[in-house]
Amino acid sequence: MDDYDRSVFINCPFDSDYAPIFHAIIFAVLDCGFHARSALEIEDSGEVRIRKIKRIIRECRYGIHDISRVQLEAANGLPRYNMALELGLFLGAQEYGPGKQKLKRSLILDSERWRYQQFCSDIAGQDIRAHGNDPERAIAAVRAMLATAAGGTARIPGPALICDRYARFQHELPALCRALHVHPSELQFVELRSLMAAWLKQHLLPD
Repeated sequence: MDDYDRSVFINCPFDSDYAPIFHAIIFAVLDCGFHARSALEIEDSGEVRIRKIKRIIRECRYGIHDISRVQLEAANGLPRYNMALELGLFLGAQEYGPGKQKLKRSLILDSERWRYQQFCSDIAGQDIRAHGNDPERAIAAVRAMLATAAGGTARIPGPALICDRYARFQHELPALCRALHVHPSELQFVELRSLMAAWLKQHLLPD
C-alpha cells in the first residue's frame, strides 16, 4: 500500500477526558499496520487551520470520526461542531473528489449506537459503531474497519491482542517519558505516535 492507502485521518475531540480513547485509536491504527494522521500533527501558525485539515484529509484514504461530543459546552452553552464539519469534508472529498479520493472509507464512532439519529440523521447508512466511552471497544471498532480495508492482504492482529499490547505500552509509557524528561501529559501527538511506533517495532514478535 502507498502512503495514501495506509493513511488514516483521526477526527475526534482533543480534550483530556477523551484522551484515553484517542490514544487507544492511535495505537490500534499503528498496530494494524496503518499510519495515524491528525490535525495535531503540524503546528504551523502560517497555515490556516482549515486548509491544513483539508490537506490531511486529501492525503488519507481512511477516516475515523468520533461524533460523541455533542453536549453543550459549560462555558458558552453551545455544542462543538468541529468533528461534524471534518466528517462532512471527508465525505464530500469521497463524493466529489477526483481519482483515488473516491476510494475513501469512513468509520463513524459515537458513544451509543443509534444516538446520532437525534442530532445528525443524514449520516444514516454510514458505518457507525458505538464505543460506550470504552477504549477497548474503540480499538475493536478500529480493528474491524482496518481489517476489512486490508481485504485479507495483511495479517491484522485481533482486538484482544491489540488491547493487550496497548496495556503493556501504557504500563511502560511513564518510564519511556522519564528517559525523555517529559511527562506523559506533555507529549505532543507526533511524539506519542513516534513512541508507539517505536514500541511496536521493538515488541512486535510473531504470536
